[in-house]
Amino acid sequence: MRIGLLTEGGYPYVSGDARLWCDRLVRGLEQHEFDIYALSRSERQEDEGWIQLPPQVSRVRTAPLWMAEDDGVVHGRRARRRFAECFGELAAAVCAAPAVLDGSEASGGVTASEASRAVVADRFGNALYGLAELARDEGGLVGALRSEGAVRALEHACRAPGALRAARTARVPDLLSVAAHIERALRPLSLDWYEDDGLGSVDLCHATAGGEAALPGLLALHFAGVPLLVTEYGVQLRAHYLASSAAEESSAVRALLAAFHGALAAEVYRRAALITPGNTHARRWQERCGADRAKLRTVYPGMEAARFAEVGERADGSGCADPDTLVWVGRIEPAKDLISLLHSFAEVRKEAPKTRLRIVGAPADGPEGALYVAHCKALAAQLFPDEAEGVHAVGDNPVSFEEIGGPEVPSLAEAYASGAVVVLSSVVEGFPISLVEAMFCGRATVSTDVGAVVEVIGGTGLVVPPRNPRALAEACVALLRDPERRARLGAAARARALELFTVEQNITAFHGIYLEIVSRSPVRRLVVDDAGDPLPFGVPAEVHVPGRWTEARLMVTGRPRWAAGAPVRATAPLPAGEGA
Repeated sequence: MRIGLLTEGGYPYVSGDARLWCDRLVRGLEQHEFDIYALSRSERQEDEGWIQLPPQVSRVRTAPLWMAEDDGVVHGRRARRRFAECFGELAAAVCAAPAVLDGSEASGGVTASEASRAVVADRFGNALYGLAELARDEGGLVGALRSEGAVRALEHACRAPGALRAARTARVPDLLSVAAHIERALRPLSLDWYEDDGLGSVDLCHATAGGEAALPGLLALHFAGVPLLVTEYGVQLRAHYLASSAAEESSAVRALLAAFHGALAAEVYRRAALITPGNTHARRWQERCGADRAKLRTVYPGMEAARFAEVGERADGSGCADPDTLVWVGRIEPAKDLISLLHSFAEVRKEAPKTRLRIVGAPADGPEGALYVAHCKALAAQLFPDEAEGVHAVGDNPVSFEEIGGPEVPSLAEAYASGAVVVLSSVVEGFPISLVEAMFCGRATVSTDVGAVVEVIGGTGLVVPPRNPRALAEACVALLRDPERRARLGAAARARALELFTVEQNITAFHGIYLEIVSRSPVRRLVVDDAGDPLPFGVPAEVHVPGRWTEARLMVTGRPRWAAGAPVRATAPLPAGEGA
């Protein structure tokens, strides 16, 4: 099977999101061939280069999202008219106000709001594919999307009856900001990835995120009928909402961009063959954005358990340097709420004066990360100014800030092994990776109830409300005073992690999903070997069985879509009996 892996800001680059799990997936499915189509986020990311790729990666094509030079395409009168119509429709769909959730019924038992959303979704999708067809026929759309005509179309849509209330207040600077953002998001429309020798030649597109990463998959589906699989371990729309709430933008800009990203997410979910959220928290977000429940399959991220085996399998179940030590591991940033953790630790010290807290991790990138670390260290010094037992002795602060690789914490596994209880104090969390790592190490945990924490823990640790230092302290003290309970919870946590969160279960799940999607997709081409003969089992046998999945994909001309196109020569014959 030939997979087109679609990434944005990650694999195959050295730095970025979803890099590790993509690499593990590709290496684990060595029986398949992978073409990588990657969108980069910054010049620095491109300068850092790629990781070493396995031999099953046959092609890598990249394009920047962080910049786009003017392609020099000059559209004629007819092309300009097509652009104005398509972009005007897209802007109108973005600016359309949602119907009131009044519960009134439309025809067929569908509420009026659902019918309204369906109309907006069709309008947005038709406009999006119209722009894509224009880009394919006439050249890139970079200049057109930056043009004064695009800004005027946005302004007209904002002033139209029924537009979003916040959009009606948009001024020229707001419209310019929104137009620039939409141009960046729609840059994949201008790429030359969708021909028969590109994404049109793969058996399946697997987008490793929603949003811009999935947009090439939508176009491959539109132009060549390639089925689309979408995986989201962190929902892109949620990430956009969190980022926009912190940005200094007007309410009109925030409303328009939220509407645009919401419409794009809804189109991705509507067209995808299957959607694989990484946890129930992400699944709920996808359902609220219009994803069909029948398409959703939860697939947990796969992590390497072998890194933590030595710590997790120690016979005594403790393996910690000090049974009175709490450990926090992660990236130091405001979302982790170390401020509440430090105030909580002050309460812990009142009940258990010998307890120590080790904070292991590096600051987030940028000056804000360094500033937050400095603030946390200053607070620790303020809360614990002098812990000496005698009046003539120098105090030792019970809070330490350390990084992986030092003499006391040489490895990540040793960081978890250094404490009796691992603490997570976040106020915002998607899939808690550090929590799973602690579970692999057989550690008892105390966590805040955010994101997918409860789903991951599953009763093998204590969970408290976020931003509640007293509750966090009480849970920590309860475990510090009960070593037998710590051991039971740690053993149960390790067993749960080994069952649900390993690389092996992740690879097995996606292997089955790949086969399921391709088996329900019609054959779009004839696969031949080096001699020009049909390749046996080059496509799954299920596609030869008549069914609704084949009957539904006829071309407008009446010819089956899977019969279109010239034969494609296989790069290497597959063994007889091997699937797609």
